[in-house]
Amino acid sequence: MRNLAPRIADLPAPVLDLALAVALTLVEVAVLFAYRDHLHPFGLAVALVATENLPLVWRRSHPMAVFVAIGTARVVYDQLGFGYAPLPLGPAIAVFTVVDLCGRRSRAVLGVLLVAGLFATQRLPGHNEPNDAALAVLVFATAWMAGALNRTRRAYLGTVEDRAERAEEERDRAAVRAATEERTRIARELHDVVAHHVSLIAVQAEAAGSLLPGEPDEANRAVGVIGNTARQALVELRRLLNVLRTAPHTPELAPAPSVRGLDAVMDPVRRAGMQVDFETVGSPFSLAPGIDLTAYRIVQEALTNAMRHAGSSRVTVRLTYQAGSVAVCVADSGPGPVASEVRMRSATTECTTDSPTTPGFGLAGIAERVASCGGTLTFGPTEAGGFHVSARLPTP
Repeated sequence: MRNLAPRIADLPAPVLDLALAVALTLVEVAVLFAYRDHLHPFGLAVALVATENLPLVWRRSHPMAVFVAIGTARVVYDQLGFGYAPLPLGPAIAVFTVVDLCGRRSRAVLGVLLVAGLFATQRLPGHNEPNDAALAVLVFATAWMAGALNRTRRAYLGTVEDRAERAEEERDRAAVRAATEERTRIARELHDVVAHHVSLIAVQAEAAGSLLPGEPDEANRAVGVIGNTARQALVELRRLLNVLRTAPHTPELAPAPSVRGLDAVMDPVRRAGMQVDFETVGSPFSLAPGIDLTAYRIVQEALTNAMRHAGSSRVTVRLTYQAGSVAVCVADSGPGPVASEVRMRSATTECTTDSPTTPGFGLAGIAERVASCGGTLTFGPTEAGGFHVSARLPTP
């Protein structure tokens, strides 16, 4: 018995309505037999009572029509003056259905018809007792309120489901955005970190090849730089891959790069044979993590581009601390003619200067970082024939 109610509730609505209509008809017709002596003609009474209940089969598909059919049968039954009248359960269910499923206009029509029917019935002989009218009003008022409550409940559930669907869609969109941002961040980190080391390797490999066999000591020094830089690149790659492989609930965190550690970027470049001058203007102060990392990456990327394309022997890195901002400037002393032509072309197209033949994501990545911090970025040739990358980052 405990599992019977859920099974009945899971039945299709037409099946439930058919069972309801048949059950009410059988019960009320059976009750009529107890008052058979007071019902003349008995067959007509049975037919009218059946008409009060059987149309409930279609109450969901045609609620207003069912109410009119059932209500008409009930009014006719009362007008014929039978000695016994069953409770108006069929009409009450029809009222409940119209209030529950129909719009405001249909409910207004229902109210007019219901009042007219009750008035016509209560004026008949035998229905002038106050309790008759009170019982009729109570039955139909209860049915009306139950329909209104069910309609309100259904509307509320619909609103909740709609909100839940919108929330789920927004959560999915947020997850997609987060995944995209994370992929972009990882790609930027891979470019900023690994490309820097690989550029050092490439420069030193070319130097080693040109020094052999005439200058073996210098060639050995270049090969040593290649080995050290390659190991550093592998360490950075393992760190980034470990971030991707680590479970979300057990992350392995490391301090973010900072301008306080710029020597880690400049020293390998110096060992590669390029002179790097570092200047600090103003009184240094602590930077927000995002600003600090952006300034660090700007220097790293600009040095990488200088090694790849400048062909010069000197680069100046300058940090300028001011009230409300920090400025980062990296300028080289000047490339050869071919490198200069490549820089001018890339600076006027896609904001990238990763290789002489193929545009990359270097300056584009810097531009994204600077924009995310609300800063400004400028780059291009200098009056001395070199190339500069300058950014101004706001600070709290």
